[in-house]
Amino acid sequence: MVTVVQLHPQNSAAALGPLAEGLAAAEQALLGRALEFAEPMYAGQVLSTGEPTWSHALGLAASLASIGLDVPGRAAGILFAAPKHLGGVDALRERFGEEIAGLAAGVEKLYQLRVATRGNPHEQNEVLRKMVLGMVEDVRVVLIRLASRTQTLRFFSKNTSPERVSYARETLDIYSPLANRLGVWQLKWELEDLSFRYLEPEVYKRIAQMLDERRVERQQYIARTIATLARELEEAGVKAEITGRPKHIYSIWNKMRSKSLDFSELYDVRAARIIVPSVKDCYTALGVVHNLWQPIPKEFDDYISRPKGNLYQSLHTAVVGPAGRTLEVQIRTEEMHRQAEFGVAAHWRYKEPGKPSRREGAFEQKIAWLRELLAWRDEIADWGKSAKTIDDSVYVLTPQGKVIDLPAGSTPLDFAYALHSDLGHRCRGARVDGRIVTLDTPLASGQRVEIVAAKSGGPSRDWLSAERGFVKSPRARQKIRQWFNAKALADTIAAGRAAVAKELRREGATQGSLESLASRLGFGKPDDLFAAVARDEINLRQLQTALRGAEPEPLRKEEVARKTRGKTSGAGVLIVGMDRLLTQLARCCKPVPPDPIRGFVTRGKGVSVHREDCPSLKRLAERQPERLIETDWGKGEGSYALDMAVTAADRRGLLRDICDALARERINVTAVRTQSRDELAFMRFTFDVANLGQLKRAFAVVRSLKGVIRVGRG
Repeated sequence: MVTVVQLHPQNSAAALGPLAEGLAAAEQALLGRALEFAEPMYAGQVLSTGEPTWSHALGLAASLASIGLDVPGRAAGILFAAPKHLGGVDALRERFGEEIAGLAAGVEKLYQLRVATRGNPHEQNEVLRKMVLGMVEDVRVVLIRLASRTQTLRFFSKNTSPERVSYARETLDIYSPLANRLGVWQLKWELEDLSFRYLEPEVYKRIAQMLDERRVERQQYIARTIATLARELEEAGVKAEITGRPKHIYSIWNKMRSKSLDFSELYDVRAARIIVPSVKDCYTALGVVHNLWQPIPKEFDDYISRPKGNLYQSLHTAVVGPAGRTLEVQIRTEEMHRQAEFGVAAHWRYKEPGKPSRREGAFEQKIAWLRELLAWRDEIADWGKSAKTIDDSVYVLTPQGKVIDLPAGSTPLDFAYALHSDLGHRCRGARVDGRIVTLDTPLASGQRVEIVAAKSGGPSRDWLSAERGFVKSPRARQKIRQWFNAKALADTIAAGRAAVAKELRREGATQGSLESLASRLGFGKPDDLFAAVARDEINLRQLQTALRGAEPEPLRKEEVARKTRGKTSGAGVLIVGMDRLLTQLARCCKPVPPDPIRGFVTRGKGVSVHREDCPSLKRLAERQPERLIETDWGKGEGSYALDMAVTAADRRGLLRDICDALARERINVTAVRTQSRDELAFMRFTFDVANLGQLKRAFAVVRSLKGVIRVGRG
């Protein structure tokens, strides 16, 4: 384990040694220039915590050196506060180049994010962690930020401050989970132990004392155990380095709490680590350990054949060791140990000159893995109807500092609708970071957005134009459509209400008869009747007959034939002999052109259009064959709602993959219902299509997805 060197305030020349150990001369010179540039700039400056900026920079850089971060990363760590003091990065770019200037700028951006989101509720911490990685293109920025927070907690250990409790809580919520996901154990352990010390000082002290009270005995025990292991491994032909494993107080407390164990019951208070040359030697060493001492059931983990998500690999076992005392043993190769100690920082370790190209290929593989890590594809929760990756999201802030998660490319309108539908409807302008912007301006992660809204009013139809790009999110588009649909329906109902009121006055009826009137005409409520009257679905004779108390006569096929022939309904269905009569596509079978169709004349609700093979139509025709009517698809254009049923092997990301596939076909999904049973997912999607060809393409792309067993009409 590499020990973190604590650097106290000193001049740049003296500080260089610990930061540049083992580096080439040119790399040492670069770090020296960074120190010489930073020292006079930081002189007399302090951070918001009260820590001198210069000593913070040195401690931060020491942590980066301890985890093996590359030289540009260390230099950017030294210059972490330069953008703030210089008013930008131009001077850094001129002096140190684009890479270091970009890293320093990224660190300042994350610091500003921390200030902006200070005091957020606990449930937003996961979004904040994703936002941290979503805001940076280079994960070294996050490593520098983690090292900076570690140095701040070290400062609090010698400088008591009321702030340290809030810093510690924020660290356990945000920074240590980040360090864990990036596999940087060195920083993770220190972040957790220092935070735990400030949040639970009495518990921390008690565990530390229990460790100290038995330290000498434990050291002697470990020394004897290591000697025994070394002898047995040598006899087995395994070359190994064996050490006692340092203790992590926070993890001890977590294990005691989660497993309800007493300190004396912990298996890993006494621990040894075996480092061997190859994977084969790992399993040989495991056999030696289990041959020497009795393994404890259920305390064996093979992270070599099944690595953790951050590439951690090792064999873990617990045994009843010498004198009947429990002992934990970890076994790994040298490469696994570097990964375990340094995590992603190991991927930026400077390349050794003269190495063969095979090493370069391995390096590139690790970089490719890192890009996947940054996406966190298996850890981002389902957002609405489909899952997203960090690359597909932006994270912006309300004026109060609340983080809002939006699809990439979202605009202030998307932001407004994400907060509240009514705010979206009344949105008339926006300020981003205090600057007035147009409503179609794409937002970027970390920006603070404030909506300018009218007291009343509604959306513009231009907002639905894909070419204009006002909205990106499905939620905003759906809410805008709903508003216009509701407005159109309200206008239709108002027109129908006026027509019915006119007939009521003519017949001398009262308003109290509206409910019974609607019921006699086959409607559940008066508003449905008003809409039907406005659309000419109920003619004047039917309305007058119902008002006089008689049962209205249904339209018969021969009556319909006297109407003007060849009219096309608004849905694109040609009803033979029909004029201005409502047609509706049956929900039971949801026909789509060019499905063969037949019409059925309903009582008071026009013609219901079914597929010819529809079981419901067959039952209706058996009871009332005189109501069947010839229909055909006309030349009208429009979209048709239908259901698609999907049966698939249940897996993570299935819903996201199907929604993404349909989105690529420009299909608008309006509803999703899903159920899992016996490791199978049964899903039903409702969406709009223009014709049968589009439907077939939708079926084909969904059928090609991994795990899909069956796709059919719902």
